[in-house]
Amino acid sequence: MGSSIYYYPLGSNPPHPNWRTTMAAEPAALPSLLQPVRKRLALAVLCQAVAALLNIAPFVAVAELARVLLADGSPDHDRAWTVTAVAGACLLARLLFLLAASVVSHLAENDLQLSVRRLLIGRLDRVPLGWFSGRGGGAVKKAVQDDVHALHHLVAHSLLELTSAVIVPLSTLAYLFWVDWRLALITMIPLVLGIGLFGRTGAAFKKNLPALDAAMTDINGAAVEFVQGIAVVKTFGQTRRAHRRYTDAADRFASFFRGWVDSLAAPRALSEIVLSAPVMLFTVLLGGTALITAGRTAPEDLVPFALLGVGITTPVLTISFAEEEVRAAKAAADRIGEVLATPALPVPERPATAGSGAVTFEAVGFSYDGEHRVLEGVDLTLAPGTTTALVGPSGSGKSTLASLLPRFWDPDEGTIRVGGTDLRDIAPEEVYGRMSFVFQEVRLLRDTVRANLLIARPDATDEELRDAARRARIHDRVTELPRGYDSVVGEDARFSGGEAQRLSIARAMLADAPVLVLDEATAYADPESEAAVQDALSELTRGRTLMVIAHRLSTVKDADQIVVLDAGRVAERGTHDELLALNGTYAGMWRAHEHSTVWRPGSPDESDAVRPAVEPAAPSAVEEAVR
Repeated sequence: MGSSIYYYPLGSNPPHPNWRTTMAAEPAALPSLLQPVRKRLALAVLCQAVAALLNIAPFVAVAELARVLLADGSPDHDRAWTVTAVAGACLLARLLFLLAASVVSHLAENDLQLSVRRLLIGRLDRVPLGWFSGRGGGAVKKAVQDDVHALHHLVAHSLLELTSAVIVPLSTLAYLFWVDWRLALITMIPLVLGIGLFGRTGAAFKKNLPALDAAMTDINGAAVEFVQGIAVVKTFGQTRRAHRRYTDAADRFASFFRGWVDSLAAPRALSEIVLSAPVMLFTVLLGGTALITAGRTAPEDLVPFALLGVGITTPVLTISFAEEEVRAAKAAADRIGEVLATPALPVPERPATAGSGAVTFEAVGFSYDGEHRVLEGVDLTLAPGTTTALVGPSGSGKSTLASLLPRFWDPDEGTIRVGGTDLRDIAPEEVYGRMSFVFQEVRLLRDTVRANLLIARPDATDEELRDAARRARIHDRVTELPRGYDSVVGEDARFSGGEAQRLSIARAMLADAPVLVLDEATAYADPESEAAVQDALSELTRGRTLMVIAHRLSTVKDADQIVVLDAGRVAERGTHDELLALNGTYAGMWRAHEHSTVWRPGSPDESDAVRPAVEPAAPSAVEEAVR
């Protein structure tokens, strides 16, 4: 990561000589993410290992006291007190080492989270904006928040628990073998059998995890479909049918889960019985009695086995839980690595300043996956102060072409120039300063109205902010809110689609960028709001170079230039009258548009022979039919 070498998509042109790019790294494995805190983790694990060794010291002390006090002859009081003192010192030392391990691991975990989140935010700040369009906010949040948090359990808890779970039984067995190797072997019989049974149960559990995930997906999908579609379902009287689909999915899940649990219940119960303390104690007493009566071991040697042998199996369950957390952390690290491996947007080493001339697309080609061409050989000029409308069937490349202008993506072929300067030679900050966008779907932050507007220009004065809101026809609505511009969106400020759109326009006005991209900004507005949005757009677009993605032809017939895209290529271009005269694709689309807006005699309201600006219910469907 971070190496300055060229990265460019498969099948694209070699990188521009003025680019500084960052190569996409391989998905980061867990050890790679832990590298910055590796030494502190090693120290924490060492402290935990010492604490685990000291943990068995009191039990060893009791066993040694029994050996001293039960030995033939007079008890060695000095040795007994020495053993007691050593046990007390070990207890105190254990507490200190446990505290040290916990403090060091938590500090390391805190630094790890900070480091990984900085890496993620730094990478997300440099990836192409188009990268986010294919991922929901939940996916990004999962990487930055949930997956990073998964590393917390590993670093702060699981590694230490796993260390204790391994050290305690191993050191205990070493001591017991030192006391009597024959009885130690007998003590290990339930341990070996239990681990074998437990391993088989775990293997069966992992084998059925994909089926469990599929069953959970089935029932979750049925539940979401039922809840989200309840209004439509009730409207058409299909509540019982929709409910049956959900109950059927629930029944399938219950049947699968019952069968899965039943198959695991017997071996899991048997393994837990074999590893239980009573079985271990019975094994120790049975083996010890046999060896003592045979004269193979001394009676006092049975005491350490009775004290320590029953605890050997306890860490097995801890190891299984820790293993699951390690596996979860590894999966989280892989997902984090995928984000960190996302190629960053190339940044010029010596940024150039764009001129004030036209925006030109020169033989531009683009593909999202390197195989299927979305744009091919597009040549287009946006003269300063003019309006260019992009029209065409759904999937013709309109949105993709518009997204290349603010560098949501870079073209695989060709060049986009602003005032004669390659867009890739301009610093990203200047690009975003020269481009504004108003999309169909407005994104407002859960913050004050003021903060939402100031995103465009944080240094704007209060008067400039209010002036932009007035020109966007939204100022009066904001002042009606309980706290005016300090009202919080989603709490005491709730906006309709048209109102949110006017806020977006006010934001673009504050940015005051010379080039503006509009994606049918009135698509979600009601008739009353649409008039206000159109007025606001008239204010916004005055004197700017404008690119409009048009879904409704009536909104762009007065554009200076209309570009018809078909299958990623420019099929036609010209003014409205020029394209009608060609009698080609655009003329067919226009005839279909006019046909869809005519209110024919015999309709419920014949007073209006023709209703202007009444748009088809699904304009994209009309465009597809024309195509």
